Amino acid sequence: MKLLAPRVFRDDRGYFFESYNERAFAELGIPNHFVQDNHSCSSKGVLRGLHYQSEHVQGKLIRVLQGRIFDVAVDLRKSSPSFAQWVGYELSQENKKLLWIPPGFAHGFVALSDNAEVAYKATDFYAAATEQCIIWNDVDLAIAWPLEGSPLVSKKDAEGVSLKNALVFP
Repeated sequence: MKLLAPRVFRDDRGYFFESYNERAFAELGIPNHFVQDNHSCSSKGVLRGLHYQSEHVQGKLIRVLQGRIFDVAVDLRKSSPSFAQWVGYELSQENKKLLWIPPGFAHGFVALSDNAEVAYKATDFYAAATEQCIIWNDVDLAIAWPLEGSPLVSKKDAEGVSLKNALVFP
C-alpha cells in the first residue's frame, strides 16, 4: 500500500498535477495496466465497504475529485506480516493524495464532506459473482471510523461478514 502526494503546480489560474504517470508509478511498484475506471458520489456519512473480489482480484488507485473521505484498506493476504490489519487515510480534493491499494485488500470509505466524489482505477474487471464484503464495524478489526452517529450503508454492506468468516487470500 502506498499513499502518494503528487507534485501540484499552482498559480493564479488554479492548479495542475499528474494523477497518473505510468513511468513514475512503475518506479514505485504500481502496475501500469488498469482496465476499469470507477466514479462514485456519496453524501456525508455514507459508508461503502469493505469490498473485495475473491476472483478477478483488483488493485485500486483511489483519489477524491470533490470533498473528503476517510479511506480504509484491510490486508487479507494470510502470508503477509500485516494480515488482518487496517490502515486509514483522509483523502480530499484539497490534499490531492492518492492511495494505491494492491490486490488482496478489502477497501471501503466514509464520506466526511456533504458531497464526496471518488474516482479509482482498477487492475481487473468488476465481477459481481465473486464480490465479497466484510462488515464495516467488525469487532476484531476495530476500525476507527471518524463517524458522527451511524453511517448510511447499503443492504449488502450491512450484511457483510466478520473477518473471521471472510474468504482470505493465501
